[in-house]
Amino acid sequence: MSLLTDWRKAAYETERTPRDNDLFWGNYFNIEKGIYSQILAQNGTPVTGTVKALAEKFETKIGIMTGFLDGINDSLMTPNPIEEMTEDTEVSLDYDPEKLYYNMVAAKADWLYGLPEWNDILSEERRKELYKEQKASGTVHVEKKPGRNDPCPCGSGKKYKFCCGKKA
Repeated sequence: MSLLTDWRKAAYETERTPRDNDLFWGNYFNIEKGIYSQILAQNGTPVTGTVKALAEKFETKIGIMTGFLDGINDSLMTPNPIEEMTEDTEVSLDYDPEKLYYNMVAAKADWLYGLPEWNDILSEERRKELYKEQKASGTVHVEKKPGRNDPCPCGSGKKYKFCCGKKA
């Protein structure tokens, strides 16, 4: 089995009590926050190494590091081969700052997009723009349908019920 399969089983398929589940994810998010703090503090300098070496560098288990790599993969300049990753696979954490921030907002990870290290990477204005852009991307705008007695939107001048509404 691959590292990613092992991680996903441990994270999503393991039966836990609600309390144990909260503890598992609370621990993971705390470690994730620490890793992101360190990576963002390097201000764009890419972090590279094997999965095992990065786990040691960030003082975490390989499974947790695999989960982290799975989470950041969509925000990298060049995605890592996470599906077939082993402990000795060379990976890079060369992230696109705007994409990473946007994805953190999408994941509702305020503990990550609220990190103070972002102040040295993206301006406050740009972070606000990315936040608004992401929130707007999930908004569905439903066009108001014409009422029976409204003018037809096709421009014929007839009432909707006598024009295009007949076909509806």
